[in-house]
Order: sequence, then structure tokens, then C-alpha cells
Amino acid sequence: MEDKVKLLIAVGAAVTANCQPCLKTAVSQAQLVGVEKKEILEAIAIGRVVRKGAFGKMDKFASTLTGKDVDSSDECPFGSTEEEVKEWVEQDDQCGCS
Repeated sequence: MEDKVKLLIAVGAAVTANCQPCLKTAVSQAQLVGVEKKEILEAIAIGRVVRKGAFGKMDKFASTLTGKDVDSSDECPFGSTEEEVKEWVEQDDQCGCS
């Protein structure tokens, strides 16, 4: 795997993990190997989509532990709804950086 790809994955993973030092390192290293700003912003956007889905799942899990009935559906883990993910994927400028 190319360094550029590894670093873009690290950027998205850092956002998903809410790790500011990780994100700072991944972005600076990505810039050093010539990753374009638009690509970094897109990796950040992907991390945000994944994080949003994870938060939703955790909220449901926490509700279950406290005795609240929750829907046990297996919706897409990358967003609140499958439709939101489809809309995001179909956008020409997902990161808002053009």
C-alpha cells in the first residue's frame, strides 16, 4: 500500500477515534508526502461519517443497558440512515473543499 493511502486512512481513523494528536500527526505526515488538501479533507469527511454511525450504535447500546427498548435493526454503520450514506457518496464535492 502506498504511503499516501496509509496516511489518508490514518487521517480518517484519527477523526473516527477523536484523537487530536493522531490527527495532527497524520495530517502533517500526509502533507509531507504531497497529499493534496482536498484529499485530506475528504478523508476527514469519511471519518466523520463513520464516527456518526458509531455514536448512533453506542447510543442504542447504552439505552439497552439502561433498560430502554431499542430497535435491533442492522442499519448501515456509516451513518444514521442508508439514504444519508448514499447521498454523501453521490456528492461531487464530499468534503466541501472546492
